[in-house]
Amino acid sequence: MLFFCLLIKIVRLVNMLDHYHKHSGKRLWDAKHENLSNEIDRIKKENDSMQIELRHLNGEDITSLQYKELMAIEEVLENGLHGIRHRQDEIMNIKRKNDQMLEEENKRLTYIFQQHQMAAAAAAMDGNGRDQMDNEYNHQRFRDYQQSHMPFAFRVQPIQPNLHERI
Repeated sequence: MLFFCLLIKIVRLVNMLDHYHKHSGKRLWDAKHENLSNEIDRIKKENDSMQIELRHLNGEDITSLQYKELMAIEEVLENGLHGIRHRQDEIMNIKRKNDQMLEEENKRLTYIFQQHQMAAAAAAMDGNGRDQMDNEYNHQRFRDYQQSHMPFAFRVQPIQPNLHERI
């Protein structure tokens, strides 16, 4: 009921304004306002057409489309699918390279660990002070080697101050 009353008041207002325009010859809306009104109407129509196009791209309301429009949507979907597959291939290649680098690093570290175990066993069997000094020297060389061959990502310090807090 309230809606109906408001609608009647709006209709009366529009009729009253039209009556004023006819009898006085004065326009309440000038050309600038008329252009703005036309621009608003154009943008509303454009928005409606974009919403319809979005529904079509989502697979809704496609029964009303013509063959050419369906072909255009199919082409857009195929291009999107091609881009996704291309990106997926890039990611898989990066993953393979990372896996290979990790395997090589694992082999290298395993070899170094075995060398140190053999050196420690030999030093324990020898019991000679000289061998123990050689073992300490080898341990120092191993630490130096690890620090100099640390992966680049672990040696980089972040530039942003807020990232320092997380480390």
